[in-house]
Amino acid sequence: MASSATEMAIFQRVAERGTFAGAADDVGLSPSAVAKLITRLEARLGVRLINRTTRRLALTAEGGIYLDHAREILAAIESAEADIASARLAPRGHLRVHAFPFIAVRHLAPVLPEFLALYPQITLDFMITNRIVDVVGENLDVSLRMGQLNDSALVARKIVDLPRIVCASPDYIARRGRPVQPADLTQHPCLILSRNPGAATWPFEVGGKLMQVEVKGPVSADSTAMLLGLAIEGVGILRLSEHVVGEAIQKGQLLPLLQDVGDPERYPLWALLPPGRNQAPKVRVFLDFLLERLGSAPWRTGSEASDGRNSKHQPTRN
Repeated sequence: MASSATEMAIFQRVAERGTFAGAADDVGLSPSAVAKLITRLEARLGVRLINRTTRRLALTAEGGIYLDHAREILAAIESAEADIASARLAPRGHLRVHAFPFIAVRHLAPVLPEFLALYPQITLDFMITNRIVDVVGENLDVSLRMGQLNDSALVARKIVDLPRIVCASPDYIARRGRPVQPADLTQHPCLILSRNPGAATWPFEVGGKLMQVEVKGPVSADSTAMLLGLAIEGVGILRLSEHVVGEAIQKGQLLPLLQDVGDPERYPLWALLPPGRNQAPKVRVFLDFLLERLGSAPWRTGSEASDGRNSKHQPTRN
């Protein structure tokens, strides 16, 4: 007979995956075995937790309450076990990580070989997408996210602040001139990151007052890499995070503009984790590695071009 903790864990996977089959894949049981376990759990509690339909499962009100308690209890169990295990085990296990494409390809891929060499008993599964993901529902250990946070139930750890920079190529400036004040941007073609709400409204702080400029241009895209390439080719003016444009500025491919006005919006890079997951040794060392390699903002100095062989980062010894 399954323990209460096992029942809770399987119920949580059913609730988050929305099907018995999806949960069965996660826990290594057959869909019928998972369905029977949920039925026995409902019988023991004397309430229906899940309404079954031909397409999808839906939680009842009682099921929602039970899910909240189950998450708290399972997180506490995981945290307790991680505390005990960390005293005697080297970091090991499978890490599931979400990252945006530009960060994954440009900033993580070059340094991950070093991490894997330091921790050979850790394996990584990356979800690379621009969309905001459901950290709990996707069963992620770490999700990298930029900007303001709304997921109050998640554990958040700030890695680095990412100021946004208005810039253009030397060729563009030679042809079209340099904007002197934010309002001048309305006379220039601008490149817009379409996935962000209000992406065509660029805020500035001028003399302690907020000024918002509505920009427009020939191209909008949900790819920072594409917009960066277009800006380097002189298509228009760009406003993107420092980690995207920093290398191009270092190389002289882009020149910062409007540096005498401030950006009123803070734009941090966060690592988001399900509650209790940050206690696992494999997660802790990955977070420490992110803080060391990305927290120093290597794109400001070009130091990320190194292969990491001179890094002071050493594996955790337990």
